[in-house]
Amino acid sequence: MLRRIPLIALLGMLLALGAACTNKKSSNPLANIGSKQPDKVLFDKAMDAMHHNRFDVARLTLQTLINTYPDSEYIARAKLAVGDSWYAEGGAAALAQAEQEYSDFEIFFPNMAEAAEAQLKIANIHYQQMEKADRDYTHAKRAEDEYRKMILTYPDSKLVPEAKQRLLEVQEVLAEREYEIGRFYYLRESYPASIARLQSLVDKYPLYSRADEALYLLGQDYEGQLARVRTGPTCDAHFLPRGCATEAVKGRYIQELTKEASKEYDRILTRYPMMDRADDARKRLAALHQPIPRPTKGAVAQNKAEIASRSEASITQRVMGLIKKGPDVAKAAKTGEPTLVDPEPISVKDIVRGETLGAAGVGDKTVGVEIVKPNESGTSEAAPPAGGNSSPFGAAATGTAPPANDANELTPNAPADANELKPSDTGADASLPPPVQVNEIQSGQSPSSAATAANADNTPATDADLSSSKKKKKKGLRKLNPF
Repeated sequence: MLRRIPLIALLGMLLALGAACTNKKSSNPLANIGSKQPDKVLFDKAMDAMHHNRFDVARLTLQTLINTYPDSEYIARAKLAVGDSWYAEGGAAALAQAEQEYSDFEIFFPNMAEAAEAQLKIANIHYQQMEKADRDYTHAKRAEDEYRKMILTYPDSKLVPEAKQRLLEVQEVLAEREYEIGRFYYLRESYPASIARLQSLVDKYPLYSRADEALYLLGQDYEGQLARVRTGPTCDAHFLPRGCATEAVKGRYIQELTKEASKEYDRILTRYPMMDRADDARKRLAALHQPIPRPTKGAVAQNKAEIASRSEASITQRVMGLIKKGPDVAKAAKTGEPTLVDPEPISVKDIVRGETLGAAGVGDKTVGVEIVKPNESGTSEAAPPAGGNSSPFGAAATGTAPPANDANELTPNAPADANELKPSDTGADASLPPPVQVNEIQSGQSPSSAATAANADNTPATDADLSSSKKKKKKGLRKLNPF
């Protein structure tokens, strides 16, 4: 009996110590390492629900966290997670709701690092809904705008390289659309409309996989206009019915069109010397009796890198591409900088106006003025307007000289002050345009592309450089030159 007393006392002491420890933990639960704050518990519960695709439960839990704990450190992450739940759920309605949530996040938390992620996901929403080049391009255009906004607004984000690559893929689809429209107009001999589309394409998307085809088609457009001028009627200078021009006017317009066509072929050889249309461009320049330029080593290396970065879709991907909604972006370049600023668009009206005035032999700023002067009989007769007459081809076609200036007429170019210095009096450098600044970014050019152009090797390429990695002609490549 005496031996049991110390044992019972020892057990009692152990129970007392255990109860004391238990009471201490319950009175201060945050002292335990395994304890959690209630807002963190709600956030973890929402993340677990999203992991198991219970998006309604996740959004309800996150909304409870936002409403109950407005000062929680998880508020920003909870708002972003609401957008992620809609984004992961998918579907047109859910993606539209996700875009709204991400836009709200950027408004409330513009200085957080997650704001760039939200903007990238807005662009990805339209990227996922992008259709093929020959279909509705609404989402493709929206994706281009959103990716540009992300790159320009958050240039220091680590997500910028991903956004640039996606932007290159989107621009490949948009460029393909412009090319097909330009080719459509070319096949129907609507040359001004084709020129407007293709010129805007090559200026806006220089990394397009078929940029050489677009430039070659541009040259063919100008050659098509050349053929029309050559086969058009030639009239005598003394009698010019509407739609007729003299031999001199036709000769000047042919020279202008030849210059424009040669410029497009030159651009193929200097910018895309390793692509398929380079040989055809040389042949067309030789046929037009124009000099054939030689590309620089920097241009050859740049074009080789662009070609090597592209990939071809497999047979399985091509078959699946027939039934899937999205476009094939395998041919998009994976090197170089996408265009972040659109160049000035080219209007078809301007091209048609230039074509009409060029064929007429008059300038773009010619203004017709009716001058009434008395004749020998005392009556008045109307002289032909300066720069033109009743014929659409103007004075340049008829050979009629404009009226001489009156001796009493004030000349607007005369200096107001006799001591005023003219540009020619201030030295030879006064009439020159201001030099381009080294750090100045030209219109439509990104900073990286400007740096690449500055560091390019301008040494002329050798024949070995041009023939070392000559590509085989693509299947289905068809010559378009009918002239």
